[in-house]
Amino acid sequence: MLTYITLANFTDQGIRNYKDTTKRAKAFRDVVGQMGGEVKDIYWTMGAYDIVAIMRSPRRRDGNCHVREVSSLGNVRTTTLRGFGMDEIEKIIEKAE
Repeated sequence: MLTYITLANFTDQGIRNYKDTTKRAKAFRDVVGQMGGEVKDIYWTMGAYDIVAIMRSPRRRDGNCHVREVSSLGNVRTTTLRGFGMDEIEKIIEKAE
């Protein structure tokens, strides 16, 4: 499974409907699950981003699909990063040597 870290900011629509944010997060978990992935954690944050989500997906394109599905609803704008665990990065480093 591949790890993705999604950084999200509320849009004007999203902040107007902030009271529904946990309902939208549950719906996001459902969408990711239906596509074979898993949302590990969701955090509401203070600072440059409003929400941070950590998810796992079996294929690279699925991670992008999850985020596009949520972004298309108009409540958040996202930036998604591919995350590498220690074991993964050590394998990458070994191959590079």
